Order: sequence, then structure tokens, then C-alpha cells
Amino acid sequence: MSAVLVGKNVKIRLPCNDDMETRLALGSHAEIAEMYGVNKDDMKPVTREGAARWLQWLTDHPHAWVIEINGVFAGEIRLDNVNRQDRRATMAIGINNPALLSKGFGTEAITLLLGHAFGEMGLHRIGIRVLAYNKRAIRAYEKCGFIVEGRERETAYVNGSWHDDIMMGLLDREFLSGSHP
Repeated sequence: MSAVLVGKNVKIRLPCNDDMETRLALGSHAEIAEMYGVNKDDMKPVTREGAARWLQWLTDHPHAWVIEINGVFAGEIRLDNVNRQDRRATMAIGINNPALLSKGFGTEAITLLLGHAFGEMGLHRIGIRVLAYNKRAIRAYEKCGFIVEGRERETAYVNGSWHDDIMMGLLDREFLSGSHP
């Protein structure tokens, strides 16, 4: 990403050392972890070493950025599996502060990233997999123009039950048509 992306309430930027301390202070939250498919019994506290490894991984990732809200780290957003030939990628996002959920920040961050992905990067398609019970994320993706393309049955065993994955996709022409926020 050549520049920081700035929206009304959200900034997407490259990670910095201060993000490690903020991530460490935020710790782990069962509600957020469950949306990623982590079992309650498998949750581990965020350690200094773990936060340092996370920051290094994010820094080394060629298409990963930090979501900043009110000048402070709030989460991350990534394009994974970038395929330049087919001009496609998958997307992942996470807001790590439960106080910032359901306020539209994720939707704004996704919209900023999609503008970059379909604009500067010239991608044609972005895909997402999301657990079917993660209604908040599905709503955000739909607000940004993603369309449900399919369901993969019983792909995740979370907290004693099987759950489906929903596959969603967005094409450049759909995003650029302006039907998103």
C-alpha cells in the first residue's frame, strides 16, 4: 500500500511497534475469539511474546494493515492469497476491542481496503469465508456489496457443535458501481 487510507472514522496503515503494546493490553475476548472459530477451552491469554510474534507476522505480510480508530490500534485487515494473474484475493478482518464492535468501523475499514484492492492493486475479485453464526460480520460484508455465493456445511467444530462456513464474493464492477456505503 503506497499511502495510508483515511476514512471518516477509520485509518488503515502499516503496523508499528506501539501496536504491540495496545494488542497486548486488549488481551483476548471470548466473544471475539468465537467469531474466528476458536473454542472457549482453547483460548489463551495474549502474552508479550505472542504480541511480538503477531506484530512481526503482520509486518512481514505483504498485504496486511492495522485498523486505527481515534489514533489507536483497533484491529487488522488483510488481503490473503493474492493472485496477480487471476486478479483475486481473499480478505480477513478483525476488530480486537469489543467496545468498538457494531459501530460501523469494520464496514468503513473494509470499504477503504476494497477501494485500494480494486483501484491501486487492480484486483477483480475478493472472496471471504465467514462462520454462518457470525451475523455481525455477514451484515458488514453485505453492506460493502459482498454476495453470498455458497455454504460449506459443517466445516468448523466450535464449542461442541458443527457450524457452516458461508462463502461470499465481490467483483470490482459491483464495488465500483457505487452500491456500497
